[in-house]
Amino acid sequence: METLNLIDTFSEFKDFKNIDREVMMHILKDVFKAMLAKKYGSDEYFDIIVNIDKGDLEVYHNRVVVEDGEVVNPLSEIAYSDAIKIEPDFEVGDEVAEIVNILDFGRRDILAIRQNLQTKISEYEKDNIYNKYKEKVGEIVNAEVNQVFKKEIMVVDEDNIELILPKSEQIPADIYKKGDSIRAVVKSVEIKNAKPVIILSRTDEIFLQRLFEMEVPEVYDGLITIRKIVREPGQRAKIAVESYDDRIDPVGACVGMKGSRIHGIVRELRNENIDVINYTSKPDLFITRALSPAKISSIIIKEDKKTAEVYMDNDQVSLAIGKGGYNIKLAGKLTGYAIDVYRNTEEIETEDDVDLREFTDEIDEWIIESLINMGCDTAKNVLAYKPEEVASRADLEIETVQEVFRILNAEFADEDE
Repeated sequence: METLNLIDTFSEFKDFKNIDREVMMHILKDVFKAMLAKKYGSDEYFDIIVNIDKGDLEVYHNRVVVEDGEVVNPLSEIAYSDAIKIEPDFEVGDEVAEIVNILDFGRRDILAIRQNLQTKISEYEKDNIYNKYKEKVGEIVNAEVNQVFKKEIMVVDEDNIELILPKSEQIPADIYKKGDSIRAVVKSVEIKNAKPVIILSRTDEIFLQRLFEMEVPEVYDGLITIRKIVREPGQRAKIAVESYDDRIDPVGACVGMKGSRIHGIVRELRNENIDVINYTSKPDLFITRALSPAKISSIIIKEDKKTAEVYMDNDQVSLAIGKGGYNIKLAGKLTGYAIDVYRNTEEIETEDDVDLREFTDEIDEWIIESLINMGCDTAKNVLAYKPEEVASRADLEIETVQEVFRILNAEFADEDE
């Protein structure tokens, strides 16, 4: 009895990554049925037996024995004289199951089978990958870095499926090399050029939410609700949380004893500064909390314009704005209000000071904006610092800051004269 050992004859198919042996054998069976139907006009009188463990496939042609000269349908009937050549004990009326030697089909048929198999298995693999990851959108996956390119990192999961982490979805401080482990959230799954493309992200807000769900049982169990997350990846994040159970302190639960719960998240995000804020439906209180650690003296909200004028002591302004302006920027995104910060007028001696925007003819606007973002909106606010401090806080070159100091000092020198 001839058999076709698929492991030997179609050895290349054993390397398909994302298809188990049983499914592969079903595909093989379907491909051979299609070939039989094409060759004989029907696959009705054939049985295909697949041995999953051995990788063997046998094709049997089933026919009923009839008297010689009475064969009407060669597909379903076999003459008695031909049947006894297969097995001498056959009699008229018996059913004959004759093995079909696939290797006798001819080279063209064999090549067609191989091509169809490859196409079917490839299609199944692509569909399998797409469906698997379509259900994982928004979930965290663990993977291993396979290749590092300038614009993206190619990683592979435990099933050796290729995933992509674009540069735009990486935290600026992320540095990876081949073989490194990586955690990211599945952001999207698309079909491009008939191939599934899985995009990962470490900058998406949902990544931070999933990390909190992993580290904080109360969030995972739904006892604490995350109302909103805003991020400047690698720099700062603000997360508004709420609990409907008065016995649970949502902020304390998220931070953990001595920061035990949040420390792991901060490390994963390359030391991203995370502010956990108690959500409230009262805009003034929510804005006050969002601007923490700065302390606010008063606040005027214009609901029709969705703006908030916030007043505070002079030493609190830089805290409210934050390094690079991230604190006030994220507070605005979190609360949904455009926030303007003002110093308490009684503390400001404005008579002999000059607004920085008055220097736009001598200082580039982007430099002025950098200084304002660090909390300095007047000339004397800037001059109160050392040039090295301004360069660091405003992220400017020291030569640029020294030129700014020269221009500002010249303004007051003119007044003294």
